[in-house]
Amino acid sequence: MKHAMNKEGDSCLAPLELLLKHTIFSPICKHFYATESKHRRTLKPQRQEHLSAILCRYPNINHLDLTLCSRVSDISLSIISNACASSFRSIDFSRSRLFFTSGLLGLGLNCKKLVEIDLSNGTELKDSALAAVAEAKNLEKLWLARCKSITDMGWGCVAVGCRKLKFICLKWCLGVGDLGVGLIAVKCKHIRYLDLSNLSITNKCLSSILKLQHLEELVLEGCFGIDDDSLAVLKHGCKSLKSLDMSTCRSISHNGLSSLISGAEGLQQLTLAHGSSVTSFADCLKKLSLLQSVKLDGCMITYDWVENHWKLVCVAKGAELKMESCTLVSREAFVLIGQRCHLLEELDLTDNEIDEKLEL
Repeated sequence: MKHAMNKEGDSCLAPLELLLKHTIFSPICKHFYATESKHRRTLKPQRQEHLSAILCRYPNINHLDLTLCSRVSDISLSIISNACASSFRSIDFSRSRLFFTSGLLGLGLNCKKLVEIDLSNGTELKDSALAAVAEAKNLEKLWLARCKSITDMGWGCVAVGCRKLKFICLKWCLGVGDLGVGLIAVKCKHIRYLDLSNLSITNKCLSSILKLQHLEELVLEGCFGIDDDSLAVLKHGCKSLKSLDMSTCRSISHNGLSSLISGAEGLQQLTLAHGSSVTSFADCLKKLSLLQSVKLDGCMITYDWVENHWKLVCVAKGAELKMESCTLVSREAFVLIGQRCHLLEELDLTDNEIDEKLEL
């Protein structure tokens, strides 16, 4: 009897379920799918095997993140360039492999609106790949960190072909030297951000780089060829520069920094981490009236230095001071910072000898 009632109840609910399925939920779901298809602009697929179907469903993608797809072939790039040619603006290959020149060439030729490419960690990419990238004439951002096989010749193709570049990262591109970096200043006049970390460059190219009228951020971390003579060219002016990173540049003394200050008085952020002693830099830093952030991680700073020069950054609203691993700074020096730097918003004391009783 119970089984019969359940069977009868199921038969009564069946038309209602059918009605809800076909007249309410189905059209609503289809509407949501259609709306998402039209308005989705970013995509981060987990498997490259489904790229063709995914891109057919989302034809208006602007940004494609392939960091979860480690094996992206030239065939996959051909699918991308054909499916998203009209709307595609940026792509991230920073963790992808297996693509070569032909795939990048199709991408550069077909995607006319492409403005950003991230090829970081492409240790197997050669100069021919950069020659293909140079076909993307509207490119504005190019990230090539740890592309250790490219040389001045490959980078020269990009500098000549991509005149609209504004953001460039050449960190750990060990094959790029003075010639390649010098071409940036000659061909790419709109550069705003330039990362030359760990390159074997000297004052031969730095003088032309510092003449760029729109350069705002320059990273020279680990550039051991940069010395006081290299910075002497700053006396001629680099008014647009707002951020400078010279971490681990151990050949810089207060003479070089003095040249820097005289030509870049608009600096707002200065990084001197793990460099030479900063005790003689203080008088130079006083000239930077707009300075808001100083990073002195690993520098040889003493209590006397803190007592005499705490006003360098701490008097500015929104100021930032980083002193990680400054082992010579005493507990009393940190107390002094806490008492006098009332406008300081960020203070990094990582790996310093302080205790829980210290009140800043």
